[in-house]
Amino acid sequence: MNRIPMTKTGLESLKTELQQLKTQDRHQVKEEIAVARAHGDLKENAEYHAAREKQSFIEGRISELEDKIARADVIDPANLSTDKVVFGCRVTLLNLETDQEVSYTIVGEDEADYRNNLIAITSPVAQSLIGKAVGDEALVNAPKGTIEYEILDIGV
Repeated sequence: MNRIPMTKTGLESLKTELQQLKTQDRHQVKEEIAVARAHGDLKENAEYHAAREKQSFIEGRISELEDKIARADVIDPANLSTDKVVFGCRVTLLNLETDQEVSYTIVGEDEADYRNNLIAITSPVAQSLIGKAVGDEALVNAPKGTIEYEILDIGV
């Protein structure tokens, strides 16, 4: 069984979503199906088919979340060394071509939010940074071409 790295915040977010799906969304869709059934002929009942599709999505998502939670490997960045780039750390980079600084926090796939500078451990940027230290350079193969960064700071 492959473990899924994530922060405590990421795990709590998955648990909250799972709770929402099980306690509210699941019951709501059952009521929608019952109302749609009351309308009669199920073959041509668009509301019924939409509700069944929604139910299928909810049940699939519940299964997916239960699996991820069971395989979660919660990593507390506060317990990690900041000598090198690792999961959970905040990395400040200098784009050597544009001289622009950017900071990213490396998180699990389900926690990634590029707009908030939270990048997935599996992203090309994170993969090129893992194991590097302050002062090291990293080449990132991005869709627009190769980007060269210098690591300025590693924090928690």
